[in-house]
Formats: sequence, structure tokens, C-alpha cells
Amino acid sequence: MLDKIGLPRNLLWGYIGLTLFMVGDGVEQAWLSLYLVEKGLHVSDASFLMTFYGVTVTLAAWLSGVLVQTLGPRKIMLAGLLAFVVGSIGFIGLGMPMLNMHVMLPFYAIRGFGYPLFAYSFLIWINYSSPLEKRSTAVGWFWFTFSLGLSVVGPFYSSLALPVMGEINVLWSGAIFVVIGSVLAIYVNKDRVPADEIHPFSLAELMTCITILKRPRIATGLVVKSINGIAQYGLAVFLPIYLAGFGYSKTEWLHMWSAVFMVAIFANLFFGFFGDKFGWRNTIMWIGGVCYAIVLMLVWLTPQLAGHNFYLMTFVLCLCGVTMAGYVPLSALFPLLAPDNKGAAMSVLNLGAGLGAFLAPAIVGIFYAPLGAGGVLAIYAGLYILSAVLTPFLKTPQEVEHVVLLNNKTV
Repeated sequence: MLDKIGLPRNLLWGYIGLTLFMVGDGVEQAWLSLYLVEKGLHVSDASFLMTFYGVTVTLAAWLSGVLVQTLGPRKIMLAGLLAFVVGSIGFIGLGMPMLNMHVMLPFYAIRGFGYPLFAYSFLIWINYSSPLEKRSTAVGWFWFTFSLGLSVVGPFYSSLALPVMGEINVLWSGAIFVVIGSVLAIYVNKDRVPADEIHPFSLAELMTCITILKRPRIATGLVVKSINGIAQYGLAVFLPIYLAGFGYSKTEWLHMWSAVFMVAIFANLFFGFFGDKFGWRNTIMWIGGVCYAIVLMLVWLTPQLAGHNFYLMTFVLCLCGVTMAGYVPLSALFPLLAPDNKGAAMSVLNLGAGLGAFLAPAIVGIFYAPLGAGGVLAIYAGLYILSAVLTPFLKTPQEVEHVVLLNNKTV
């Protein structure tokens, strides 16, 4: 049955463990900054805390691939667990009771290293241990379990537990989910990474996460991945403001945005399977690039034509959840762009995810005032068309060599 749905049997406990880890990491997602401000922390301090956390998340994501390539996924996932536990003890136990920024800031930053080292190391493990013909589907299951824990089950559990346990105890209970998930993914999961995938540890090897950017296909892939998440991160910044002008309430916006991610987690599975059947680059180019660009313009146009229509607007936004999943095969394609340095290639993929999170609000900050929501959405749509144009250049070395041989024979 697992084979039929594309879920690798050899990594089953890893997927289960990842889900539980992300549940524990996701319990605070929707309410932590609000809670800290209500308890007396300045809004600017809360914002800086979250920003600094985001920096460490991006750094950990960037380093994860090359660390796995030299030390193996189990050790790096264990390092992610330790970072989460140490960070939680300092942040929850020492910093939060007194709202001491000098304590909260470094320990929350340490906590930020936790989930990228754990989750993205497992993503690389999937690329090492799943069959090539089903790898996009296997990656789709990664994003399904990742999002299920972080964006669905974690916040839902939090909504039920907060009235009963209180904020501090909910955070501690999240750490329990993280520990249990880590035990399942690291120790109960018995899969072994092929020995030839692990490179000797050295400074030069660690630097490959930077030096590999000299390769044109990797640099092109970084641009495509950076574009991938721009709408996801950017829409949350300005779209509630735009929709409020047409009578949409904050509650309606939250319901619509939740629906987007509910649809997206199942779309991740579908387009993982779709990519294996109809081509990874075709899926990225047409669904993630072209169709996403069209949907973004519909996001602007729908309230212009229909005004306040909750169900129609929810449907259009859910199309964003469908089309964003068109990029799922990129996680399977990227390591094959550098088969001799798969871990370093995945480091660049993860860096692209972090850059998208930074670029999205920056575009809003620069262009929303002069151009409005329509102008920002047009810029976003143009970037997705650019990613579609660049995607055909993401060829593996074997494909490039094959084209060269065919050209030589033709000559």
C-alpha cells in the first residue's frame, strides 16, 4: 500500500517523526508574539525577536545540506533536537517569566536552529534513499507531513490546549512532541544512507555551500527557488489590507488563509505524484510558474469585479495553494543538478527558501505605496513568469552531456 501511494517504506518512521517534531515547533506559530506584547514586551522588541529568529532559521537551512553531506543526516537531526531543547529551556524557562530580552533573544535564536537542521536534513535523507522514479512523490510526502505538523495540527492543538494549560505549559508540551518525533525519526527509523554519499569532513567541503554557486545551473536554481515562496510570504503582508477595502473582515481573512494551506498540503502530495508522471520541470514551469502568475492576477481582479464575495475569494485564494505546490518537484530536481555535491546543492535550495521570505515583504515595502496591491501582484506574477522561463535551464549534467553527444553526432 505504501508503495502505491509513493511513501517510501524504509523512511516511514522518519515521516511520522517529522510530523510530530513540526507539531511541537508549530504550537506557538499563531500567538507567541501577541502573547509577549500582552504581557508587556514592546512591539518593536517582539518584532526584533521574531526577525532574529528568522535569520537563524535561514542560516541553519543554508548549512543543513552541506553538514548532512559531511556528517550524515542522523547527526545533524540530533543537533537540531539539541538546539531546540537547549533553546527552549533558556527561552521558556529563563527568559519568558521575566520577559528578559537579554535571555530570550539568544535562546530563541538557538531554538531557531532546531527545525531547519532536523527537517531539511530529513529532506536530504529522502533524496539519498528514495528511488529516482518516485522521488518527487517522496518529496511531496515530506512537504505534506512538514506542513501538516507546522501549519495544521500544531496550531489546532494549541487552540485546544491554551484555554486548559496556559501559554507556558503549551510551549513545554510542544517540546515533548519534538522529543518523541526525534526519537522516531533518528533511532526508530533504521534506514541507512549510502556510504558514498557522505564526503570527508573538511573546511573546503563546508565551503561548497558557497562555492557551488559558481555553477550556472545551481545559481539559476537559486533564483527559481527564491521566487517560489515570494507570494506565500508576501500575500500575508498586504492582502488583508487590500481586501479590507472591499469589506472583508479580519476573521474572514484568517479563514481564507487557513483554507489556502489546508488545500496546499494535499496539493503537495498530488503534484509530487504528478511530477513523477509528467515531468519535474514541466510541473514547476507550467503549474508553479505560469499558472501561479495567472492566479495572482485573479487575486487582484476578483474583488474588483465581484466586490465582497467570501466564497468566490476563498476559491481563488485556494488556487494559490494548488499552484504553489507546483514547485514540489524542485526539491527532487535540485540535488541532481550537482550529483557530486547533493548536500551542497540542497543547502542552496534551502537558502532560496530563506531569501524568498526576505524578498517578499521587501517588495511590498518598496512598491505597495506607489503602485498599490495590483502593482505588487503584477510584480509577483512577473517573477513567476521569470521562474517559468528559467526552469528549462535546470538540466542535470547527464542531460547536458546527452545533448552534447547528440549535437556531435548530428555534426
